[in-house]
Amino acid sequence: MGTGKRGLIATAVTVVCAVTVLAAPGTAFANAGRTPSPSTSPSSSTSASASTTPAPSKDLEAIREKLDRLYHDAAVATDSYNAAEEKAQQQSAAIVDLAKKIVKGQQKLDELKKRAGAAAAAQYRTGGLPDEAQLLLSSNPQQFLDGAGRVLQGERATKGLITEMTRTQQDLKQYAADAADQWKKLEAGRKAKDAARKKIKKQIAAAEKLEGRLEKKEKERLAKLEQEAALKAQTAWLDSGILDEINGKASEQGKRAVEFATAQIGKPYEWGAEGPKTYDCSGLTSQAWADAGHAIPRTSQEQWKQLKHVDIKDMRPGDLIIYFDDASHVGMYIGDGAIVHAPRPGRTVTITGAGSMPILAVVRPDA
Repeated sequence: MGTGKRGLIATAVTVVCAVTVLAAPGTAFANAGRTPSPSTSPSSSTSASASTTPAPSKDLEAIREKLDRLYHDAAVATDSYNAAEEKAQQQSAAIVDLAKKIVKGQQKLDELKKRAGAAAAAQYRTGGLPDEAQLLLSSNPQQFLDGAGRVLQGERATKGLITEMTRTQQDLKQYAADAADQWKKLEAGRKAKDAARKKIKKQIAAAEKLEGRLEKKEKERLAKLEQEAALKAQTAWLDSGILDEINGKASEQGKRAVEFATAQIGKPYEWGAEGPKTYDCSGLTSQAWADAGHAIPRTSQEQWKQLKHVDIKDMRPGDLIIYFDDASHVGMYIGDGAIVHAPRPGRTVTITGAGSMPILAVVRPDA
């Protein structure tokens, strides 16, 4: 490995990978042509037939690659689902806010109409004569002078009342238009979410069907292939010497985020989940930082787009590592070349090598 530190890390990862074959931690999303994803445990099966001839290794490798593609596509669809869900929540909140404004505006308009009606009633009681005419008919000069000021005030008040009524009516019209627009967006979001949900279920079902065809020994060999691919990728990353350059210390919020994320180890992956019993990859990272007192975007793609990017050599525990060229997966760096993440359906929140998947970027929530 080159240095003592990297040697220890490689040894630790080797031990972890060996243990995962028996203990069932997680694997990450990947697709064809990409760095293989980290290993996890095989799905247990008691229906293996001793008489069945095991598939050749090259066939199992093809199966592993196909599973990676299916789960990667499910991850992309999950991000789309989460994005649609987040937008739906924002649009629903906007509609509620607009509804409150409409109610308040209508109450204001009713009050203005009431005041206008009172003014009209007062004019009726004075015989319908305008204030100017009444003043001219007055025989008291002082009353005339005093009244002249009141006439001007009354005119201004009337103009102000009409202006305010007009503005309130315009506001109500705009609120109604905005609410209608938000409803259209909400409906479009629901359709997008439904399409993403169907795609997720389709991809996961196909992957589970493919795995279900394997015999017990084949699943064990498949798990070993995953383990070897993960170790190979992590070792190559460490051999680059990158770990010697990473010396960043976690911020106080970063420490809390890491504590939260690692406390979830062993909990099942579930697409669209944000805890507390199950998580998907970005659900884990977003909730960890929310627990640390710092809200971040819900999806891995938005985390990549909106959070501050930092060089890999400058990353510190609590930073998020975004994986694959489409930002479809995310894990939290916890130090010593490792991440904690929620891998994929059928796996649990686990610790794995930070370099076991192709890194797109490192982002810092509390930059």
